Amino acid sequence: MTSIDNFNFKNLKAIVRVDFNVPLNDYFEITDDTRMRAALPTIKKILNDGGSAILMSHLGRPKGREEKYSLKHLVNHLKELTGVEVIFANDCIGPEAEEKAANLKPGQILLLENLRFHPEEKKGDENFAKQLAALADVYVNDAFGTAHRAHASTFTIAKFFPADKKMFGYLIEKEIKSVDKVLKEGQSPVLAIIGGAKVSSKITIIENILPKIDVLMIGGGMAYTFFKALGGKTGSSLVEDDYLDTAKEVMEKAKAQNVKVLLPADSLCADAFANDANTKIFPSDDIADGWMGLDLGEKAREEYKNTILQAKTILWNGPMGVFEMDKFAKGTEVVAKAVAEATQNGAFSVVGGGDSVAAVNKFHLADKVSHVSTGGGAMLEYLEGKTLPGIAAIMK
Repeated sequence: MTSIDNFNFKNLKAIVRVDFNVPLNDYFEITDDTRMRAALPTIKKILNDGGSAILMSHLGRPKGREEKYSLKHLVNHLKELTGVEVIFANDCIGPEAEEKAANLKPGQILLLENLRFHPEEKKGDENFAKQLAALADVYVNDAFGTAHRAHASTFTIAKFFPADKKMFGYLIEKEIKSVDKVLKEGQSPVLAIIGGAKVSSKITIIENILPKIDVLMIGGGMAYTFFKALGGKTGSSLVEDDYLDTAKEVMEKAKAQNVKVLLPADSLCADAFANDANTKIFPSDDIADGWMGLDLGEKAREEYKNTILQAKTILWNGPMGVFEMDKFAKGTEVVAKAVAEATQNGAFSVVGGGDSVAAVNKFHLADKVSHVSTGGGAMLEYLEGKTLPGIAAIMK
């Protein structure tokens, strides 16, 4: 497989699938440019080699051609980030895109209009992909956030390039290496911190990673399904009754594989799902009726912090409580700070999944962990052991 590091883009046009699906406010201003900045190393490598970059992305979920989802709103910021003139094409295929791509000079950037203005993109349409491929000499996929979709720009397009002319960008390379470092080369003790509201959304991940970890730390609403499965009283806490047997099976599999499972000793509970609710701490397996667990209690925070500080490899996916409400954010904050401290002490840490990423950003710790994944759904599917179409298309 071709590596971007070893490839010379001199005098070549590279069509790059980036993930510029960034949030915009009512004035079409970018409110978080993380995904754009994540693509810069790949773009700069192409330009520094003496090549030109044709960038394609989706933005939002447009129904046909919608002004508010036009990538033209990103042009000025992309110029600022790259320090290079950015040419914009009002469509991603057709005469204008073809002409602007043909006239592109080394060191220049062409940004194509939103791919999803065409329904053929999501359908993985071969003819649409062929028209995109015809714009360039080389294909680079650097959009990990869409690698789990078999769309025209992430999957089908790769068919039109020989093996030595298609590759991953630096971001996808880093994403894959980071998760593989945890799951395949992790230095013991390997700790997986899995949180969030529901067991159902995380069960496949847990089952896939159990053979590769030493400690499984569970937090968030999903913990109460485990407590009820073990015979505990959970009050009004969120419980998935359909998954009680599944939770028991996880505990049994973990025991058989010598994986230590940590559940929160106590919980900060509330009498309503609200920031101004009355609160009280209960043992997590003995919560009174009318009370619901919304965060880790003080004992759980201390135990979780100490366990994290002993780990050498850490995977964190999912918050420890309802961290969007300040009153119930302390558990997630303690875990985030402990992961950052462990990383400073030499541990390797990967944080992935929208809520976990939001948490490290909220507490200004994103630069204090080894890797923050940009691909929520893609990372979850990769952790589940699924083959991602966008990855497989390059590996062929």
